Amino acid sequence: QVQLVESGGGWVQPGGSLRLSCAASGSIFSINVMDWYRQAPGKERELVAGITSGGSTAYGDSVKGRFTISRDNGKNTVSLQMNSLKPEDTAVYYCKLSQRNLEVWGQGTLVTVSS
Repeated sequence: QVQLVESGGGWVQPGGSLRLSCAASGSIFSINVMDWYRQAPGKERELVAGITSGGSTAYGDSVKGRFTISRDNGKNTVSLQMNSLKPEDTAVYYCKLSQRNLEVWGQGTLVTVSS
């Protein structure tokens, strides 16, 4: 079994920064993709950023230039550095691991951006 645990959410003022972390445990294969998704109230879940085990990254258009995804393969962790946060970034952020035929989601962590 694979489990994901996110941390680092909270409240921040517009223009501020937060760093989310996601730790994976269990049977983790060396080749996988780890993503961050988010879901705002009343909206569909959307991809924020993704990173392969080889280090290739992809970002949603709304966060390009503001968010940075990174990972530590030795520790099976993925992080999301979020800078210049906007009220529209308010959402529950979810970590996802995809490997072979398995997709696992974390429980989510709430990020609130408001003054």
